[in-house]
Amino acid sequence: MLNVAFYVCPQTICSSLSMAQDAFSLANRLADKPRFHLQRFSLDGQPVHQVQVDGGLELAERADLLILPATGSAISRTLEGNAGLLPWLARRQQLVASLCSSAFLLAAAGLLDGRQATTHWALAETFARHFPRVHLRSDLLLTEDGSLFCSGGAQAGLDLCLHLIARHGGEWLAQQVASAMVVERQRGPQSRFAPLLPASDGKTLGPLLDWLRRHHAEPVDLAGLAEQAHCSPRTLLRRFKAATGLTPNDYLQRLRIANAQQALARGSDSLERIAAAVGYADRATFAKLFKQLCGETPGAFRKRMQGNGTAPPAA
Repeated sequence: MLNVAFYVCPQTICSSLSMAQDAFSLANRLADKPRFHLQRFSLDGQPVHQVQVDGGLELAERADLLILPATGSAISRTLEGNAGLLPWLARRQQLVASLCSSAFLLAAAGLLDGRQATTHWALAETFARHFPRVHLRSDLLLTEDGSLFCSGGAQAGLDLCLHLIARHGGEWLAQQVASAMVVERQRGPQSRFAPLLPASDGKTLGPLLDWLRRHHAEPVDLAGLAEQAHCSPRTLLRRFKAATGLTPNDYLQRLRIANAQQALARGSDSLERIAAAVGYADRATFAKLFKQLCGETPGAFRKRMQGNGTAPPAA
């Protein structure tokens, strides 16, 4: 039986903790015999905001697998509030798994230096800035590097739990848990769920971005965009990068693909017609860029969107 210990701290997202515990508890009920012994621990062995625990760090030291549930997006508060955990965490030789934002705790402890890791796509820039020695793969739902495991956003935490269940209880058991929880196994890259277009305050580039939305399917070059913005191409490049983090051409391609997502999710036009409608002369170029940005083919995207009755937000 694998001893699994879940870390609880004031920043722990309770839904992440309960989701992970539920997955392993369900695996125990569905298996021929219980495969996982589940416990909770805190830094000092005391309850945390009325969440009961079974002990402190001495209990966790006897576990085979440590799981750190998500701790939210207030990263500085989490790192400061768990400063006492980091030296202990740095010495761990057990299997250690982080859900979503708790990858920051593993990285701050130095465990992820030189290793692959992931976290929620929205936290990727902050993570990369703070921990440049970590090989961040924010496109992935989960990573496994030696004894260390990380996952992306909330649902990706369940993907990681299923991965760990399969690793220690077999793929059949993981599939049974997934079916009981009505979720898919092997959902593909996290990039499928990240928005294509970055947020913009609309003050610097608002009129230009509005113009691009209306004319994205037409031939567009830097000189023409600079003319629309009433500035030089060099100035536009600087302003655009500062406002969006992208070059004008990168933004244009993402805008076209975002509009293609809408067409794929809501209609039955051929890929050739959709490609032409958003500004691409041939299907091959469109399909290659779509997969590069979205992590799946246009056909797979259409099937997924129309299968679950959802559509991406309008570009």
